[in-house]
Amino acid sequence: MEEPETKEVSSVPVITESTAEELDNVFEDNERNSTEKVEAALFIAGRFLNLQELIMLTDINPIMLKEILHRLEKKYSDGVLRLINRSNSWKMDVAEKYHYLINKLATGSAEFTKAEQETLAIIAYKQPIKQSVIIKIRGNKSYDHIKKFRELGLVIAKQTGHTLNLSLSEEFYEYFNVHKKEPPQYEENKKEKLE
Repeated sequence: MEEPETKEVSSVPVITESTAEELDNVFEDNERNSTEKVEAALFIAGRFLNLQELIMLTDINPIMLKEILHRLEKKYSDGVLRLINRSNSWKMDVAEKYHYLINKLATGSAEFTKAEQETLAIIAYKQPIKQSVIIKIRGNKSYDHIKKFRELGLVIAKQTGHTLNLSLSEEFYEYFNVHKKEPPQYEENKKEKLE
């Protein structure tokens, strides 16, 4: 007599359609939560954050974080809010046409101490100015202020003898949402040419 054929049952787990849907939902929820973490970090910071800072704040792996930042740049490419990418650092900002509101509402930046603001104001007013002159006016703490401004890319320093010549960078004007004014001698030359 012939033995009946037995079907061999596979031990490989089978993913059902409902299981696949559940996995998709979990993945989408994780992705949405990660995106919201990045948006919240950028919104609350109010300053440029580099990739390392964003990784530490959000605990998101670098590959996924870069993808999220890319999607957010597209999402905020037009509208009131913008995501600005400068030298692989990101900042949430408002569209340029609303900068006048920021300037009206701003009472000072919490990112800079009053002493730092005063040092930066002198550089802005007197530029180009020698670092040694700033130190005479503001004291030795100004070395730390100038170092911070240079790290943020707000001030450009050029070696002049034993000191540095300091002036504002283009990033300064972007950062504080102000327009660059022409130096006074340029204005005078322009008037002479018109006459």
